This record gives sequence, C-alpha cells and structure tokens, in this order.
Amino acid sequence: MPLLRDKTTRVSIKKLEAGSAIIEGLEVVIGKIIEEEPWEPIGPTPMPSIATLRSWDFRLLQRYPPTYSPLCDMCCMCAIGKCDLTKMKKGGCGIDIRAHQAREILLRTTIGAAAHGKHARHLFEHISAKFGDDLSIDAGIEVEVEAPITRLVTGIKPKTLADFREVLEYIENQIASLLSATAMGQEGSYLDFESKAFHAGMIDNLALEVADLIQMSAYNFPRGEPDTPLIDIGAGTVNISKPLILSIGHNVSASIEIIDYLQRNDSMGSLEVTGLCCTAQDLARYSDQAKIIGPISRQLKFIRSGIADVIVTDEQCIHTNILQEAQEIKTPIIATSDQMCLGLPDMTEEPVENIVNALVTGQHPGVLILDHSKVGEVAVQTARMIAPIRKKYKAVPDAKTLIEFAEKCTDCERCRRNCPIDLPIDKAVYEARTGNLKKLVDIYDLCIGCGRCESECTPNIPIISLMEKAAEQKIKFEKYKIRAGRGIIKDTEIRKVGRPLVLGRIPGIIAFAGCPSYPRGGIEVAEMAEEYLKRKYIVVTTGCSAMSIAQYKNEEGKTLYEAYPGDFDAGCLANVGSCVSNAHVIGAAIKIANIFARRPLRANYEEIADYILNRIGAVVMLWGATSQKSLSIATGANRLGIPVVIGPQGARYRRMLLGRKEKRDKYMVYDARTGEQVFIGPAPEHLVYIAESKTEALVMGTKLCIKPNDTTMGRQIKLTHYIDIHKRYFGTIPDDVHLLVRSEADVPFTMKEEILSFLKEKKWQPNIIPDPTILKRMIRSRK
Repeated sequence: MPLLRDKTTRVSIKKLEAGSAIIEGLEVVIGKIIEEEPWEPIGPTPMPSIATLRSWDFRLLQRYPPTYSPLCDMCCMCAIGKCDLTKMKKGGCGIDIRAHQAREILLRTTIGAAAHGKHARHLFEHISAKFGDDLSIDAGIEVEVEAPITRLVTGIKPKTLADFREVLEYIENQIASLLSATAMGQEGSYLDFESKAFHAGMIDNLALEVADLIQMSAYNFPRGEPDTPLIDIGAGTVNISKPLILSIGHNVSASIEIIDYLQRNDSMGSLEVTGLCCTAQDLARYSDQAKIIGPISRQLKFIRSGIADVIVTDEQCIHTNILQEAQEIKTPIIATSDQMCLGLPDMTEEPVENIVNALVTGQHPGVLILDHSKVGEVAVQTARMIAPIRKKYKAVPDAKTLIEFAEKCTDCERCRRNCPIDLPIDKAVYEARTGNLKKLVDIYDLCIGCGRCESECTPNIPIISLMEKAAEQKIKFEKYKIRAGRGIIKDTEIRKVGRPLVLGRIPGIIAFAGCPSYPRGGIEVAEMAEEYLKRKYIVVTTGCSAMSIAQYKNEEGKTLYEAYPGDFDAGCLANVGSCVSNAHVIGAAIKIANIFARRPLRANYEEIADYILNRIGAVVMLWGATSQKSLSIATGANRLGIPVVIGPQGARYRRMLLGRKEKRDKYMVYDARTGEQVFIGPAPEHLVYIAESKTEALVMGTKLCIKPNDTTMGRQIKLTHYIDIHKRYFGTIPDDVHLLVRSEADVPFTMKEEILSFLKEKKWQPNIIPDPTILKRMIRSRK
C-alpha cells in the first residue's frame, strides 16, 4: 500500500482583523501530500544536515588527520586583517592557522559544490520548460537502482523530473549553510571545518548525479551501453574549409540546440560543430557528428589558431578573458549562462536576424542569449555569414613573424618561473630566434594552456601563439578516437563484478578524473591507465582525463579506447562521460554495497560508507587537479571512504589526509562477528595523498586498493601488483609488506621465498581476517 509523504506547511492564525472582518482560528495548508511506493524502509539519515554525519567524519579524521601546507600564513578574510597566524598566533577573531586552512578547504569545496549545483539547477529549469516536469527519469535497461547517491543521501527515488525539485532545494539549502559556516565568528574547529568540507563534497556528488540523470533522460544520452560510438578527437579532425562553431564549458543544453537546428534543416554536414572540455564530451554523447577538440588545456591554443568562426560559452572552465582573445581574431562570442555574462549586451529578447546582424557586422563582439532555444539558429546563421569574412584570421603568425617575436626574448626566465609546471619555456623561445622550433614543439603537448608565461613576459611575446605555430604540422595530424561517454553503470555489471571486487580477485577500480594540469603531459595519464588495464583493474575515466587518455596511441597505432572494451569489468576502459558523470563512478561503489552485499541503501549513509571503506578497492586519480570542482568531487569520494591520489599540482589545495602506518592503533577495527578490535594494517593507508611522479602514483594507487576484507587469494593478487610495481620502479620490496600480510596464505606464490625472508627480518606475526567495521552498531546488528 502506498505511503503518504507529507510535504506541506501549516500556518495557524489565532485572530486576523481586516477592516470590518474578524477571522479567528484560521489554519492554512500550503503544499501537497505525495503518494510514495514503499520501495525500502527509510534509513537513519534522510537529507542530512551539516552536523548529521559529523561522528562518521570524525572517525575518518581520527585515522586520517589533516596535514596542511599553507601557501600563506596570513588571514585576510575580514576588515580586522590581515592577521599573522605564524608560530601558533591567533587572528583578531580567534582563529588559528589550522582552522584557517581547514576553512579554506571548506570554501573551495563549497565553491565546487555550488558550481555543480547551479549547473544541475540550470539543466532542471531548461528541461522542465522544454519537456515538462513529468519527464521520466530513465536510466536505461538493466538498471533498477537508477540514482544511488540520491537514494542514499535524500531517501528519494526519482521517477520524474519533478522529483528532483526537492533534491535541488536540499542541495541549495546545504550550500547556503556551508557557506555561512565560513563567515567570521562562526566555526573555529579545524576538525569541524573538515567535517563540513566532507559534507560539501557529498552535496557536490549529489548535484552531479542530478545533472547527469536529467540530461541523460531528456537528451537520450547512452545509458550504460559499453559499446558507444568512437568519436573524433583532436584539432586535426576538423575541416577548416567549413564554418566552425566551438562550444566551451560544461552545460551542454545550449550547444544541443545547435545540433537540433542543423538536423531540423537537414544541414548537419554543412559546418563543423566542435567542443572543448565537458560540453564537448556531452555533445558527443548526443551526436556522433560532433567533434571534440580536447581538454581545457587546448582552449587558448585552439582559439588563437583562429579556426573557430563562432564561440559559444556556457558555464565553468572557460578562460575568463575569452572575449579579449576572441576579439583578436574577430570571432564573435555567444554567452548563454548567467554565470558568465562577460559584460555583453543581453539580446535574449531580440529577433534572431537582429542578433545575427549585430555579430556579423561587428556591432557587438558578442552577445548574451539566455534563451537556449534561440542559440542554435543564431550560432549557425552567424557562422555561415561570418566565415568568408574571417578567412584571413584563420592562421597563427607565420614563421617569419614568429622569429621576429622570439628575437625580442631577453632570456630573463620570468616565463619559466611563472609556469605552474616549470616548463623550459625560456630556452624554447630563445632558441626560436635562430629558427630552431624543436623545443617549442616539445613543450606544446606538455603546456597546460594557462597563459601565465605571457602575463609575465616583459616584451609581450605571444608565447602560446608561438607554440601553436611551431607545432602546426603536428596539430594537423592530431586525429584520435574516444569512446562516447556511456553514462551509468548497469546493475547487471555490478552483479558480475561485485563478488570478485569485494573478495579482491579483481584488484580494484581506478578512476581517472579531474583537470589537465599534468606535470608531464596527458601521456602520463594514458600510460598509467594502460598499466592498470594490463593488470586487469577496472579503469574508468571522465572529463578532461578521458580526453587526455584518447590523445595517445599504442604500438599498434590505436588509442586505448580502440584497444580495450568499454565495459565496467576487469581489464576494460569505460569512459563514463563528462565531469557530472563522476556520479556514476561513485554510484557504482554504492551499488556494490547495495546490490551485491544487500546493504540497505535508502538514507543509510554511514553503513554504506563503512562497507566501501573496508571492502571495495577503489581509488580516484586526480592527476591534473586544478579547479575547486575537482576538489569537491574528490572530497565527496573521501566521505564514502574512497582514497584519492592527486598529482603535484594538488599541493596547492594545501591539505592531505594522511594515515600513519607506524601508529597501529589508528588501524584497529571491530570484527563484526565477535565485537573484538583487531589490527587490519594500513588498508587503506591514506585518504588523500599527493604524489610527485607518475611512478609514485602508480604504486600508491595499487596499494590503496588493498582492503581489510580481501580473501587470501584476493590479497595475494593485490600484493603481487603492489610489490611488482614497487620493485620495477623503485628496485625494492615495499617496506610495509609485513603490515599487509595477515597469514602466509596472503603471500604471492611467485614471490614466496623472498617475502617470507623479509617477514622474518621484520619479526612478523600472523593476524586474523576480520569482518571489518568501524561502526559499533554493526556489531549489534549482526549478532
């Protein structure tokens, strides 16, 4: 029998006088009663507030205490400052350096959650207006658990678009609460700031799921199909003789209107529709005719090439001086989001012909159009009309001009000092004076495209343009294949891999996510992915990392997407989609606990997180961490007990969550069978770890997949990979193997003699394999 969920507000008025009328005992009821199927009993934490899961967070923080590395010891948050927080000093409000750094983490994580939350809200409002609130939420066949994060956090099982209205209101309310806690005179404990950051990460993950399920349902994106189309990626795939529209950002709804307009007018092949960053990924999920230029690191480089006739921006990950860059090459901008208006005139209500005329004649360098239904026609008509006018701008400086620019170089090295990844830009530009462009070509793929070198250059050399020209021939052959984002992980796939993952026979899930600020180019991401694929890990990718992996070919001339299947299974490479699709990766871990282990899902956060922490080998790799959104995605994974390995740029996040393997008491858990506390070893050792090199990341990713629940066979498999990779790159057996071997049966057979000798040196003692939990209530529930 259906349950009735009361979503009403009751207002009682004892006495109301209005003119000559007097009303007494009035009760007004606002809202509605929702009929709900009793699909699962409600758990203990529906729609948790910022303090509801505090005790769980503190358990994690006790094992993985924050380690801070401030970039600055001053606090400048209020008008009392700036306050010097060095040497245990306190600021004018009483805050100390630890709490200040933790507040910075909370701020950044909340910014990321707010960006994804607003993205989800924008999609909801646009799709509600276009398709109606009764649009079915369709996760596809072989999927019963369509929204694992939404069910886990809110207790809501979404059936239609309207069901997400309440979820979005909850997200927005929590973001306001989190931001409020950062105000002067509010929170003062670093641990509570960290707990709130975990909450912001969870809210971020929830917003990701809402956004992707909405667009999957409305736009008929792939729903868990592993064999999605192979899409062209790379600047060399575009036909520059055709008018070209470039979409940049994360909210694909405006760009989809371009595809729809072309299809309605039977002219899809008449111009090129391309994209950068996550909008490109989602365009490719909608149409295999769309082409992906690449990750955000290609943004300035491609714009400078002058190839784009129209640039359409939406929200997030857009170079904020894009308007100035576009003006240099006479490319008009169409801004489509209130989050990035660029100072442009709002022409939303103007007729299409007026907008097109303003752009083509140069009356305005760009326009703001908030009605996405207009964007398609405006972008297409403008591109067609302006392309012939712009032909002379479709080129970077010629070789002679390039050398003239390079001759201005004083070899002051400021460009290199200002480079976030310390590229030898100074030497490359200086040598270009003689016509030697090799070093410029060499750093082209490594460059993250931020433009900081140019802002520091005293002679104002357009360094990125020089790179673009030097690598011109290379760019022409930038032609690769990426598998279109598949979206959700099917329940049937979870049933297939659940047991071997939990028991350790599949060594783990490695998820490559985040931005492209790589220390040595995107090839390192591809090389790491290939190493894990060969070792039969499940490898999943999203966003810019997915694109970077595509821009690498193996010895057979194939990209990894062509060489490996797209299933969620051992030895497979699954491109899940854009940044918002990270929800499906995190959701897969949740679904393993629910579908395979039959743990109650609905509003049962702590139990599910406890299961993931102790039993599911999964690691998130943020090798090119840059944005606040990457941090919020990772922090949401952390709250569920999923470790994150971050590349060197992640040091600028200023915080790690590191365990201490020498502190045995930190790795004690309850054995749910007996209630006794037992030592599990450093498994996993850390929750947030910053690696300085690809090899260090490979070793740590392998190690962090080791879980207390591994069977002896599973632990053998995981230790084989951990020891083998460590010996290959560092030449030795890891110094903590004795802490990870519970019995001789755990020792890899092919390494037995060597490892047993090592264990003897360490005076190793065997240990039991527990039924691990850090929740006391799980002991009672299993008796």
